[in-house]
Order: sequence, then C-alpha cells, then structure tokens
Amino acid sequence: MSTAHAENKMGTMPVNRLLISMSLPIVVSMLVQALYNVVDSLFVSRISENALTAVSLAFPVQNLMIGISTGTGVGMNALLSRCLGEKNHEEAGETARNGVFLYAMSSLLFVVLGLGFSRLFFELQTDIPEIIEGGAAYIRICTVASFGLFGQIMCERLLQSTGRAFYSMVTQLLGAVINIILDPILIFGLLGFPKMGIVGAALATVIGQICSLTMGVYLNITKNPEIRLHFKGFRPSGRIIRKIYSVGFPSILMNSISSVMTFCMNQILMAFTATATAVFGVYFKLQSFVFMPVFGLNNGMVPIISYNYGARNKARIMETLRLSVAYAVGIMLIGLIIIQIFPGQLLMMFDASENMLDIGKIALRVISLSFVFAGFGVVSSSVFQALGNGVYSLLVSLVRQLLVILPAAWLLGRLGGLNAVWWSFPIAELFSVCMCALYLKKILQEKVDVLP
Repeated sequence: MSTAHAENKMGTMPVNRLLISMSLPIVVSMLVQALYNVVDSLFVSRISENALTAVSLAFPVQNLMIGISTGTGVGMNALLSRCLGEKNHEEAGETARNGVFLYAMSSLLFVVLGLGFSRLFFELQTDIPEIIEGGAAYIRICTVASFGLFGQIMCERLLQSTGRAFYSMVTQLLGAVINIILDPILIFGLLGFPKMGIVGAALATVIGQICSLTMGVYLNITKNPEIRLHFKGFRPSGRIIRKIYSVGFPSILMNSISSVMTFCMNQILMAFTATATAVFGVYFKLQSFVFMPVFGLNNGMVPIISYNYGARNKARIMETLRLSVAYAVGIMLIGLIIIQIFPGQLLMMFDASENMLDIGKIALRVISLSFVFAGFGVVSSSVFQALGNGVYSLLVSLVRQLLVILPAAWLLGRLGGLNAVWWSFPIAELFSVCMCALYLKKILQEKVDVLP
C-alpha cells in the first residue's frame, strides 16, 4: 500500500465505512482475546475455587502490564498518525523507534518485579497456602516472559497507526487460538504432557503472546512500508518520548489506577469471603466480552481522529465521534441485556458452587447497570487522548475508580453488607459520565471548533 493511498483512506474514505474497516478487525480480535481470557479461567475453575481466586488476585498485575503497553501504544499511535497526516515521515520513523525502546524497558521492569516480589504480592492479600503458591507461580511466569505481551501490543499498534488493522487482527488471533489450544493440554496434562495446573495456564498464555509477537514482527517488516525500524546509530530521543508520554502516560496512569482499585476491592471483598473475590474475578472476565469490542472500536477511532486533526478536517472528526458513541452505547446495551437475563448460566460456566451463585447473580446484575453509562465514557476518554489531552481521561478515571468506587464500596459494605458493595460501580459510572460530558464539550470547543 502506497503512502498516498494510506493517506487517502484516512482522509477521504466515507467515515462510517472507514471506522468499520479500521475497527471491525480489531473488534473481532479483541473478542477472541476476551474469549481466551475467559477460557483461561474456565479451565482453572475446574482445578478448584482457590485456583480461580488466585488468578483473580493476579489480575491487577496483568492489568498493569496491559495498561502500560496499551498506554504507550496510545501515545505512539496518536503521534504516528498525526505525523503521517502532516506528511512528516521522518518524525514518524523516529516515533516508532523510540516506541520500541519504551516497550523493551517496560518489559525489563516487570521481569525484575516478577522475580523479586511475586510471592509477597499474594502474601499481602491472603494466608491461604494454595492461593499463595499457585498465584505466585502464575504471576512469575507472566512477568518473566512479559516481552511477548509488550512486543505483541507494540507490533499491533504500529500496524494500526498506518491503517492496517487487518494485520493487527491476524497477530491477536494467532496468539489467542494458540492459548486456547494449549490451555487444556498444559493444565490437565493431555497428549503426553505433564499435568501442570495453574502453571500450565500461565505457560499457555505466554506462549500465545510470544507467537503473536513473532507474527507481528514479520507483518511489520513485510506489510508496513510507511514505518521503517532501522536501529543503526539509534539513540533514545527525550523530545519524542515526552511527546509519546504526554498522550500515553495518562492512559498508563488510568490503568494503574484500575489495578489499584482492583487490588483494594479484592481486600474489601476478602473481608467477607474469598468466594466474593472469585465472583469479582469472574465478572472481569465476562465484562471483557462487552468492553473489548468497545476498546477495539476506540483503537480504530483514535488514528482516524488524530490523522484528521493533523489534516485539520473538522467535519470528519465530528462524524467519527458521533458514530463511535452510537456504536459503543449499542454494544454496551447488548451486554447489559445478556447479563441481566442470564447471570446464573454465565456463572455456571465457571463451575460455580451454590454459594458462588447466590453471591454472583446479585453482583453481575448490579455491576452491569454501569454499562448504561460506560460506552459514552470510554469513547470520550479516547477522544481526549487522540486530541492530545489525556489528562482529562486521567482525571475521570481517578475520580471514578479511587475517589468514588472504593470509598462507596467500603461504606456500603459496612452499612448494607456484601450485596450493597456492588452498587459502588453504577454510582461511580454516573459520576464518570457527567465529567466526560463536561470535558468533551470543553476540548471540542478549544481544539475542534476553531478548525477551518
């Protein structure tokens, strides 16, 4: 694909068709990603409820790794797309090379943390030996081999930034399918392999990620001519790194906040029963089927808005925003309806006990009410990042997850018991959507309305 053709696609293709063509492959791949996240827990739940709880308690660390990698990708993507819209290809190449450097350093950080602190992380949360041993082994493998996750997401973002979302889908599908195949083989010891339990789940995950990385490197070399990753004489550029993180760092902090919220919420729930923590973990797996497509939509939307902002095309920015909100809200409503009607059936997928069913049905129905507001909020936060003001996204996330959810959960738990805790989520989402509406109006007035 020539550079001119890529520019015409981002700047002249009808917006609805462009948004669908950019987003649909990512939505499909993220649905598969959600599937293999759920499959992981489905198989682990067959080991024991404690094994499922261990994976649930490990989620904040995995979420933090994903958050740092996707946040770096948001910053890199926005800068790359803007450079291409401005036809500054030299700056685009430098941005890509510095992005690769940042991904490598991030992976190295988690190798150190995983080797040194995996067991301590679980000992801070529980004194149940099965959860500590299994969880520590699971996290140690995921962090030591984190180069697969970081490299996979880096390659996907490079492909997405030039409009090649289809190839990004290919890399994600490969890793997801390999993980789904390997999960039962390594967990239960099929086809002559030893039975490895929760360690097998971790190995299946990292092997899938490394395979995705390998495919991503190949596709970037052979199918992405706009970006050349020549590292001869490369030196990190403080100027470009600051630009990447000026957009991406708020996204990283948002995901860090999410990890802190999840960790603290697990402590609130563990005070009632470990089963409540397992339910919370199951909820996060299930809600990924709803949120992952919206995140895929956002990944298709961000380069379109960034490109057209660089090209100073106000009409295309606004049309992209309107369509993205409409699609996101529609996806969220479908997810809400399914969870409201079938909470018991969804929980039984995870071999739920009677106690887990009693807790989980109420939890899923109450938490999913937040979906009514979440679609608009997720899209708005991505628009803030695409237009170079990720601080707004950070503030919304900070208020929702730390200043509202956690205090509300603690207070409601004391006043009304475990079932009341779940209401903290829709309450926090209502705060979030009000803030997003105000900030969106402000940023559109400041950056879009002034365009010719």
